[in-house]
Amino acid sequence: MNKMHIRCLAIDDEPLALQQIVAYISKVPFLELAAQCQSALEARTFLENDTVDAIFCDINMPDLNGMDFVKSLAVPPLVVFTTAYSEYAVEGFRVNAVDYLLKPFGLQDFQRAALRLKERFEISSASTNPHPSDISHPTSDILSQTSDILFLKTDYRVVKVSIPDIRYIEGMSEYLKVWIEGEQKPIITLLSMKKMEERLPEYFMRIHRSYIVNLTKIQEVNKNRVIMDANTFLPIGDMYKDTFQAYLDTKFLGK
Repeated sequence: MNKMHIRCLAIDDEPLALQQIVAYISKVPFLELAAQCQSALEARTFLENDTVDAIFCDINMPDLNGMDFVKSLAVPPLVVFTTAYSEYAVEGFRVNAVDYLLKPFGLQDFQRAALRLKERFEISSASTNPHPSDISHPTSDILSQTSDILFLKTDYRVVKVSIPDIRYIEGMSEYLKVWIEGEQKPIITLLSMKKMEERLPEYFMRIHRSYIVNLTKIQEVNKNRVIMDANTFLPIGDMYKDTFQAYLDTKFLGK
């Protein structure tokens, strides 16, 4: 099997910062430097005659800033923004950036961003180049290898979540708290309960307008609440009580 290479374009108007990105790219085995540019205009000229899979792009640059440059591309590659100004992070996600590196960043930060880039690249490649077996069986999931995975935007980055590891989801206004097995803090993401509910498999159930639970993680059901562990008690809403009870009846043994 051929090793995967992600062709990258590095863009930064500061020579030292550009050298650093180029050096970091050389240290990541699956990244391949296609070119380095000191302005977005230079990068645009390069892309008129060549293609890349990803770009590492500074935002604050003269003539044309990185954000506007990416927005101007008809089919933008995967993007990791680099900048010294944190206020651009939210706008970065509006153009679907893979990650956001706040200067000064080290090799470890860069490697984390590269891994997120690799994950997105693999998913994109799978969806645009399905395996022949997927083509011959239209009902199969093209992303079958990643069907138990979600990617969620949180804290100016995109994180991969294994669906079976989700304990429960808590709704709060326009946001969700996604509680993961073994993690003390939830992932907080801008998403609706309905959207999440549609994506989750059948072993998840909504038990309250504010809660979706992983049925395999329930330890006990006590009156009108679900007990996930010694410290977590989730209410069962009146609207969802009958559906949840019907599920319990299918699993109940005894008189």
